Amino acid sequence: MDIKRLYFIDIIRAFAILMMLQGHFIDTLLANSYRDLNDPTFRLWSYFRGITAPTFFTISGLIFTYLLLNSKEKGLEKERMIKGITRGGFLIAIGYLLRVPLFSWLTGTFNTSFLAIDVLQIIGLSLILIISFYFISNKKTILFSIITFIFGITIFITEPLYRSLNITAIPLFINNYISKSNGSIFTIIPWSGFVCFGAFLATIFHKNVFKKSFKKIIITFFICFGFILIFCSSKILVYFSKLTDSQLLMDAASYNYLFTRFGNVLLIFAFFFSLEKYLKSSLILKIGQKTLSIYVIHFIIIYGSFTGLGLKKIIGKSLNPTEAIIGAILFLIVVCLLSFYYAKTNTFLYLKLRKVFNKIKK
Repeated sequence: MDIKRLYFIDIIRAFAILMMLQGHFIDTLLANSYRDLNDPTFRLWSYFRGITAPTFFTISGLIFTYLLLNSKEKGLEKERMIKGITRGGFLIAIGYLLRVPLFSWLTGTFNTSFLAIDVLQIIGLSLILIISFYFISNKKTILFSIITFIFGITIFITEPLYRSLNITAIPLFINNYISKSNGSIFTIIPWSGFVCFGAFLATIFHKNVFKKSFKKIIITFFICFGFILIFCSSKILVYFSKLTDSQLLMDAASYNYLFTRFGNVLLIFAFFFSLEKYLKSSLILKIGQKTLSIYVIHFIIIYGSFTGLGLKKIIGKSLNPTEAIIGAILFLIVVCLLSFYYAKTNTFLYLKLRKVFNKIKK
């Protein structure tokens, strides 16, 4: 492994993907009668489930940008940019493929549900967006850092403007990236904002990660700004709203889930970075490096990609809390084992896609 590899990135990726797995399992199969937000346990579970996606998006932006900036030192940034575009397109393609109802199509039943957007499409498109910002900044790290930071801030603040956006005049394929009205789970705005904040953090790590005392400084930074965003960001938005007489800032403050969730992400970063040397086990790192395989396998098992026969349809919302917890633990173990020993899908497809891209390039 490269001596410049940030182990805590793989640790956080492992945490995020495992949280995503158990979250999808329990949310899909827990009976409705047990979904009581007045119950402290369920409320705590819901809270942590809500910060899983922001963590995953942020860490994706951080790791990709960190590798991109490292490649610049080696004179390989052009190859890394091409690889990033290929990777982005690959993730988008896999995201659509997982929702293809193959059996329904074979029986002559067609609908547009497979065009709904999920995690992989947003990450893929966001990676391409980051490469675009890097190209626009003329590959200057400081300018790129400023652009990604401003983009993230702008996307978060202007959320009230596109919260209910639904442009039916544009093709459904495009509309699904900006609207949830047709079944999309995530949209490019505001979720690309987390990826861009991850890219911004990568510029900080790239220049300073091996400097003396940097780890202590950045952990303190994560903790301080994490708590500020969680407990004070709404008040700050209200203050500037009154100062500038801006209704937009007031609307952003009244439903301020983006800044608060990013605050939680910073606290998670601080926690795992501070415990990096204790959590740097081969198993955790391997899970962090197998996130795509794990995601694909879990999606097929729960939602029944291609066949429509997944746990969602077979079992449905019928489990009690004990069954759901035990089932989630077993589900995590099975999916991880499959990704470790039996799944080479992402590597195989990615290499094939690279070959096709190279042929087109030639």
